[in-house]
Amino acid sequence: MDVGYRQDPDQRRAREHVQSRWMEAYEPVRHLDPVLVLTALALTVIGLVAIYSAKLVALTSQSLPPSLYVSRQLLALGIGVVVMVVVAVVDYRHVRIYAPAVYLVSVLLLGVVLSPAGTAFGGAQRWIVLGGFQLQPSELAKLAVLITVAAILHEADRRPGPGVGLGALIVTLIPTALVFLQPDFGTSIVFVWTTAVLFLLGGVQARYLAGLAIAGAVAVIAALQTEVIQAYQVSRLTAFLNAGDASAAQTAAFQTRQSLIAVGSGQFAGKGLFEGTQTSLSYVPENHTDFIFTVIAEEFGFLGSSVVLGLLLVLVWRGLRIAILAKDSFGMLVAGGIVAILTLQVFVNVGMTIGIMPVTGLPLPFISYGGTSLIVWFAMIGLLLNIHMRRF
Repeated sequence: MDVGYRQDPDQRRAREHVQSRWMEAYEPVRHLDPVLVLTALALTVIGLVAIYSAKLVALTSQSLPPSLYVSRQLLALGIGVVVMVVVAVVDYRHVRIYAPAVYLVSVLLLGVVLSPAGTAFGGAQRWIVLGGFQLQPSELAKLAVLITVAAILHEADRRPGPGVGLGALIVTLIPTALVFLQPDFGTSIVFVWTTAVLFLLGGVQARYLAGLAIAGAVAVIAALQTEVIQAYQVSRLTAFLNAGDASAAQTAAFQTRQSLIAVGSGQFAGKGLFEGTQTSLSYVPENHTDFIFTVIAEEFGFLGSSVVLGLLLVLVWRGLRIAILAKDSFGMLVAGGIVAILTLQVFVNVGMTIGIMPVTGLPLPFISYGGTSLIVWFAMIGLLLNIHMRRF
């Protein structure tokens, strides 16, 4: 009895040690943000329905399965959810350590896109075909630039000087230039916008920000003067200004004009699922990718559009909350940067469908067709979950 009694404290300490380790590992999961995950999944489901409706008639007329695009997007969703879980599980502070490697890989992939190994479609060379999957490295580069610039500013400990700002700017401009050459003006804007927001959040002094703004304006003017930005690109960017002109129907304003007709015809409650004429007849080009919001607006009207925008606003709210509650500056910068990318893409994408923004080819997060984009957005959700779970 004495021997058994003497062993009890050891066994008890062993059990307590195991329980302590288990609780330590389980602790972050207790702070999971279900609203964030469920909102992202709800938007993705809406996107799947809109993609199916957008391509239903076109695929059926070609004797192809009407669920072709939806099946591909579902595969991307499955991969995205796995990526989200993996990213959420690994402590986000380790992401800062591997940020340079992620950045170098993304730049390398952008270089491959511009080589003969890249695939061109619709006048742009933006993809690498791997088996049956189209990889779009510019989407990966959004995340790479975000975490790399955030890591640089974090190391400055909220006292970034000219050297830190210059380093972050170089990190941004390399992928910006490579993406601009594809050409993809919209994603180039995302890189610059993300870094500008991170500079503000990271405490970069106002005079440096003003200098960067002046340098950016000079660069744009120089690009226009030297025709680095081609005439057709300028025409596309300014087409929304002439969208209401009927004589512009066969010019670069055609896309915006058809988009306005689709959005307006939805009125308050919409025409009903699969009942949109602009959608079914494919009058709006790329209505399953860049202009997918026209499908939602035409078939579900103002009500459906409000639901989608409301869900996107929930993501912005949760992202801002996570940034405010973040444990360190790196977490705050990453969460703030994700919110910055989300708000820009939503504003530009919806804006170009209603004729208040130029057509830049930015997809609507979680809703537009595009496997790489969907996977990257779920990776960003994983980062937000990670930062939120480890805020204590």
